[in-house]
Amino acid sequence: MKQPGFFDVEERLARLSGLGDQLEAFSRTVDFEIFRADLERVVS
Repeated sequence: MKQPGFFDVEERLARLSGLGDQLEAFSRTVDFEIFRADLERVVS
C-alpha cells in the first residue's frame, strides 16, 4: 500500500462533501461540541 500524498486527504474529503457527507449533514443538526469535554477526558 502506498503512502498517501500531500493532497490526497483534502481531495478525498472534498469528494465526500460533494457526494453528500452524512457527518456534514449531522453537524448541521447536532452540536457535537457538547461531547468535546468528555471525549478529551477519555483520550487524555
